[in-house]
Amino acid sequence: MQGLWRRLVTAVIFVIIMAAGHLTGPYTFALLFLIIAAGCLWEFLGLTLDLHTRRDKIRKIFGVVLGLLPFVLVTILKLMKVIDPEQFITISALLFSPFVFTIFIYELYSNSKEPFANIAFMILGLFYIGIPFALVNFIAFDGDEFRNRIVFGLLVLTWVNDTGAYLTGSAIGKTPLFPRISPKKTWEGTIGGLLTTLLFGWGLSFLFNDIPVTQWLGLAVIVGIFGGLGDLVESMLKRSVSVKDSGNLLPGHGGLLDRFDAFIFVVPFAAAYLLYFR
Repeated sequence: MQGLWRRLVTAVIFVIIMAAGHLTGPYTFALLFLIIAAGCLWEFLGLTLDLHTRRDKIRKIFGVVLGLLPFVLVTILKLMKVIDPEQFITISALLFSPFVFTIFIYELYSNSKEPFANIAFMILGLFYIGIPFALVNFIAFDGDEFRNRIVFGLLVLTWVNDTGAYLTGSAIGKTPLFPRISPKKTWEGTIGGLLTTLLFGWGLSFLFNDIPVTQWLGLAVIVGIFGGLGDLVESMLKRSVSVKDSGNLLPGHGGLLDRFDAFIFVVPFAAAYLLYFR
């Protein structure tokens, strides 16, 4: 019972922080997702890199900074309304490329037993976490318009899909979805999550009219498919390093990566979908 209350209190505080970050303006929105991205990268690198010495901890910081670069560059582009793509690409290349190659130089002097494995994991963090969070800004900032409600709606759909899948799977789930990675997930739960997400997507179209109902339903389908896959991918990661949770920042819920694994996987597909209509 105590564990249930702890999960509930954590969830309420978490939702309040997320809502405040979304609804108080573009700068707090950017700061919120910068913190979340940094936390997810920190946990991911904590799972994948060897952390025994001071040099290992410096490597971890290197990886977090590298992973945050796309988000920081896109945030500057959007907040400062830099509209010249050629100028942005030039500035990004000048800032980004040299920093990427500094991790090779660092590994040259780190005396690590697996230097290229370290480099690979840092670059993986960039693509797995850094770029999806950078794409959040492309969804939220549409020219002079700040469409933060679409991102908030996408988060709500992701949470609804996870909850709907859990409740349906617990009630009637019998057919394993992917027993090798996640024995408790079922096809019935996945379908229940998708149907629940479609229902909420339809409902969100009345609350947030930034996009039409058809696009909300399209986002619901994307969440229903790729949200579950994102959860499986993180389960595969945790199984590969023999841990239950990515961290312990959120009592009763694990780490930030545990909470945002599905959202991270959904964002690239949702961004491509929305930008196509724009």
